[in-house]
Amino acid sequence: MDPSTFIDPNLTEPDLLVLKDLLHDASADRQHEKKGKDSAGARNRGKSTQNGSFQAEPEDTIQKLKALNNAQAAEFEPTVFVTWDMKDLAKLPSVLNKLLQAYIAFGRQIVRVETDVVMLTHLILYFTTSVPSALYLFQPGNFTWIHGILHWIMQSYYVGTYTLMMHQHIHMGGILKKSLWWFDGLFPYITNPLMGHTWNSYYYHHVKHHHVEGNGPDDLSSTIRYQRDELVDFLCYVGRFFFFIWAELPLYFLRKGKTGMAARAAFWEIGNYVVLVLLWKYVNWRATLCVFVLPLLQLRVGLMVGNWGQHAFVDEVDPNSDFRSSITLIDVPSNRFCYNDGYHTSHHLNPLRHWREHPVSLLQQKERYAAEHALVFRNIDYIMITVRLIRKDYGYLAKCLVPMGDQTGMSMDERAEMLRRKTRRFSEKDVKAKF
Repeated sequence: MDPSTFIDPNLTEPDLLVLKDLLHDASADRQHEKKGKDSAGARNRGKSTQNGSFQAEPEDTIQKLKALNNAQAAEFEPTVFVTWDMKDLAKLPSVLNKLLQAYIAFGRQIVRVETDVVMLTHLILYFTTSVPSALYLFQPGNFTWIHGILHWIMQSYYVGTYTLMMHQHIHMGGILKKSLWWFDGLFPYITNPLMGHTWNSYYYHHVKHHHVEGNGPDDLSSTIRYQRDELVDFLCYVGRFFFFIWAELPLYFLRKGKTGMAARAAFWEIGNYVVLVLLWKYVNWRATLCVFVLPLLQLRVGLMVGNWGQHAFVDEVDPNSDFRSSITLIDVPSNRFCYNDGYHTSHHLNPLRHWREHPVSLLQQKERYAAEHALVFRNIDYIMITVRLIRKDYGYLAKCLVPMGDQTGMSMDERAEMLRRKTRRFSEKDVKAKF
């Protein structure tokens, strides 16, 4: 598969619309360079392309994306499952389709945003699989290693989607109707530890710390002081978070004069560890290992692998820009299964933006993205970006780049070199000068 030409058939419809729009612009820009025509003419829309397909007007695409998100529009489509879209579900037998429509109608009354029926779907999934399985493992005489390991594997499969559902939860103050505030506030205390999250730590680290510092010098998960294509630097980065975040986060809040927040962050993090120790020592250490400890250790590594990929490319000229210190991915794992997590630049531009709004926001601001030299990739996720960087495979990363603005005129080698420059470590002199 050539990542520079392959279009994944499993992309969501919004991703497909965005990708085709950006690729059309890139092609038009290249034609403009060759023929010397003005940019507006080069980007003429609403006509058949050379291969006979029809390229919609940009505004038409934006309006279509808005309609998909608008519960009052005839074209509205809620997300019900991550694997199947509404067009796939329309093929169900009539009896099943009636049941599905009844469930969707019910779900739209339960979730806070009517597009998010999928979050109710997943809450039902977790409370009918993860929770009963964990309880069973802790019952005297029930534990077996086969069940324990299979439980951990199941949680490993769930954790990406769950974490990004909680990402929406912590930014928006919940995912269910406000009348269900009691359950919306309670369920994370049950499900978070099962997925490897310590109580409330994601909120304090991500919302109250990471989005305040924005990958800058005071961000405990900042990548700027690391050479982002070196294995040793990567291991140091992961190791620091893995072993010391429990202390560093409260100390960060103390340095910022936020004593109450420091106390709460320390209480929930250390309190979670105390509960695990008690369960290990006095209840069932084997069940504690499979149900809580292994997911915790795994997620701590996974979070930093992902964050490394999200903030590996930092502009050497203007590293403070959200356009230039984060990236956008148009890929299946990030956007279909993880609530548009690939639109990381859009998220940093507006942390309160609903996940379904990211694709339309990108198209509305694509000229600004291009002017700011923002990076958009396809056919790769954050984990594989990290892997390709450690392997210094800039050629492959260049093929994954969806060129915008000045990038369209670059050769593959020039794009690879441009990406290499953006992974350079910032010295303390650079940090003082740039931030």
